[in-house]
Amino acid sequence: MKVNYLDNNATTMVAPEVMEDMLPFMDTLYGNPSSMHTFGGQVHKHLNLARQRTAEALDCSPEELIFTSGGTEGDNAAIFAAVNSQPDKRHLITTRVEHPAVLNTCKYLEGRGYEVTYLPVDNSGRLNLEQLRDSLRPDTALVSVMYANNETGNVYPVQAMVEVVKERGILFHTDAVQVIGKFDLSMRRLPVDFLTLSGHKIHAPKGVGAMFVRKKAPFRPFILGGHQENGRRAGTENTAGIVGLGRAMQLAASDVSKENKRVAEQRDRLEEGLLNSVEDARVNGDRRSRLPNTLNISFKYVEGEAILLTLDSLGICASSGSACTSGNLEPSHVLRAMGVPFTHVHSSIRFSLSRYTTEEEVDQVLNNLPGIISRLRAISPFGRDREPQAAC
Repeated sequence: MKVNYLDNNATTMVAPEVMEDMLPFMDTLYGNPSSMHTFGGQVHKHLNLARQRTAEALDCSPEELIFTSGGTEGDNAAIFAAVNSQPDKRHLITTRVEHPAVLNTCKYLEGRGYEVTYLPVDNSGRLNLEQLRDSLRPDTALVSVMYANNETGNVYPVQAMVEVVKERGILFHTDAVQVIGKFDLSMRRLPVDFLTLSGHKIHAPKGVGAMFVRKKAPFRPFILGGHQENGRRAGTENTAGIVGLGRAMQLAASDVSKENKRVAEQRDRLEEGLLNSVEDARVNGDRRSRLPNTLNISFKYVEGEAILLTLDSLGICASSGSACTSGNLEPSHVLRAMGVPFTHVHSSIRFSLSRYTTEEEVDQVLNNLPGIISRLRAISPFGRDREPQAAC
């Protein structure tokens, strides 16, 4: 069965060009880039090239980049750098819709005496700048707001938020995992102190990422050990992954506007087709300000897991905003923060496209999903006109 992969916010296929660049470092160029001998030294030159490519894509200095294992490590490193370098500041600000890499780190710090303000969102998932301004305190160590939401695709006003925060001299971190390759980013124009990204969201391999640290931003290493990454991130470099990330960053930055226009047109065709063919469907999120590849849509009175399982039987890969495990339904914290009605929050499906998505793959969803919803509603214990009484 041919796989129709529409779950690119979860991970992406490795681009052929990226794979080609990586292969020598798993075969002939296997030396340790920190070695003194020529065999290892030649590998270090390729790390420098990857750093340069990544810096060019972000419009920053190569010295402002640290290679990491991915977005989670970068998020943790940024938060701990902010609090460890400012021990007298015990307050952080983030949002209720962040990735768990940020939320769970903040919860960990709460257990150790820190105060955390979780900014709310409205029914479309939008943030309020005034609420951010009112939450700033003299002891605020960091504001951490994602650039775009991985579930709904909402894009947040990070530029405006940074300007508000910088008026008070407070550090700012943004998780930009979902926006690389979808928007032009310039660290010269976006005055954040820390920015994190992950390779496997942009057609590089899993297990590699990068962190931007502005030159004057305070930073203490999150991982201790050797001298790698100029003493800022210990551990033997994932050479093949870093080389792949550099190539993927170069590809992502090569034609952002043209490629995203095509992807957005496919997303919109999928969205309109489903809204026009399925009753009681609703789009979750801000349709005016979101990623070009992301559609989060709910179908009233149908369990998302049932939809996903049926799609999977047809080779269609998507994801759900809820997870039913061991008989307990845990709806998406993002959709709950948005106040999505119970009748829709458990039936959310996220389709996330990529530059490799074809028109035929979009057609396959449009040709099959309306019938799937109709059949599932016909056997639903909730019925079409009754409120549900149980979660699972």
